[in-house]
Amino acid sequence: MFPWLLLALNFCARLGTGLSPAVSSTVPPRHMDSVLDILDALESPARGGSPGTAAALGRGLGVCSTPGCRTVLGEPPETPERPPALTPGQWQLLTKLLRHNPATPELGVVLAPDGSTVALGPLLAGIEVGLRSSGFGRPLPTLDPPADPLLAVTIAEALGTSFLLAQGGDNNATALGPGGCWDDVENPQNYTLRGPPSPVPDPVAIGAMDGVVLGTRLAQGPLPVVELLRGYYGTRNGSEAGRPPSSYRRRDFGALVGQGRLEKEVAAVLGMLRTLSPTPELLRDVGTQEVAAVAHRAAREFSNSYVECPAIVPRCLWGARPYRGTPAPLQPPLGSVFLHHTLEPAQPCWTFGACARAMRDMQRFHQDTRGWDDIGYSFVVGSDGYLYEGRGWHWVGAHTKGYNTQGFGIGIVGDFTATLPDPDVLALVRDELLPCAIRSGHVRPDFTLRGHRQLGRTDCPGNALFQEIQSWPGFQGTPVAPVLG
Repeated sequence: MFPWLLLALNFCARLGTGLSPAVSSTVPPRHMDSVLDILDALESPARGGSPGTAAALGRGLGVCSTPGCRTVLGEPPETPERPPALTPGQWQLLTKLLRHNPATPELGVVLAPDGSTVALGPLLAGIEVGLRSSGFGRPLPTLDPPADPLLAVTIAEALGTSFLLAQGGDNNATALGPGGCWDDVENPQNYTLRGPPSPVPDPVAIGAMDGVVLGTRLAQGPLPVVELLRGYYGTRNGSEAGRPPSSYRRRDFGALVGQGRLEKEVAAVLGMLRTLSPTPELLRDVGTQEVAAVAHRAAREFSNSYVECPAIVPRCLWGARPYRGTPAPLQPPLGSVFLHHTLEPAQPCWTFGACARAMRDMQRFHQDTRGWDDIGYSFVVGSDGYLYEGRGWHWVGAHTKGYNTQGFGIGIVGDFTATLPDPDVLALVRDELLPCAIRSGHVRPDFTLRGHRQLGRTDCPGNALFQEIQSWPGFQGTPVAPVLG
């Protein structure tokens, strides 16, 4: 069995609570930090670990259980027993995360420091392919028809089979999503999907993208895996030092895997599965043209959802209070987008923890001081690379008096009177959010963009930001008539 996790040289095991690993039975939270602590222990000679231990555990517990993944990485070893390096609590967490029914992928996910939820299966499979591609362990097989092993084990097989299942199911079957909510972001234990499940819910898509990004990095040369993962995700719920690389996953995955390449790889993997003996039941009566059509649709919809549109942090993750009263529905597509700066908080938020705190503070102010039903904005943009759901796409906001039914209010965290938001923040709104809103039918193609000051007596969105947006597509210098009442 190939050791997909290198020995983290010169790493010391983290200090624990003082309890012996053999007697500590506390189950750690389902956070990426807990997983990295486990990998540290498994690979640390000081705690009885050795190179290859983590590989045997991961594969033995269920990573890579599908036919396509086994074709690429080989059959798993026998189910392992708890290594002495892990506490009973750590072992219980690891087995829960990796040994679960494939029909319930939400059981194998953890909360990452950037606020995203990551499925470990595709992430760890991508890491193994990356290391084997760089010459560590057994060579990867040559696939027939030719397919990229990294994309096969992370996203292509899951995507192709999910869309085949949806095609053969009822009209309400879904092939992507949904996202979900944690019971407590400070101590995550239970994750619940927010709608009917598919084989590729949001955490699986995120884990697959991370597996591709990190697997590609490892294929370029050896690097201690725990060090790589800590550098990619950061720790806890982020620090004020800036965005972790994981918050750029959509951009980086898109640069590595365009829609055309993804379509090709989905078709190749489905073709490979058709050659297996016995042929998976899902593909027994599927012809070449149908495979091509499924691959085209899968690549297009995945790219639209997870590459070209920005990630949105739902209300449940930033800790929103309930809406007061009954929200009024919007009637999309809307013709306007109104841009704001929050002014308070005056400083941009660079991490999930800081942005979630800013959202709670603004909602508290809007509800308790202003007397509004909820936070006023439709969405809020953090400098951490994420959109935060306020009133969302469906409910009338309280952002631009007299115009709330006509458009969406987008607030950017910070005071932009004299300085501009980070260039990545501007690009997220201009190049991702606005085009995505048009494609998804929430905003009309001929929409108008305005700053808040054009529609009321305010300096919002600040002199610097208002000057900037005048060069954006859709900007209109003349205000529209307000809706009375």
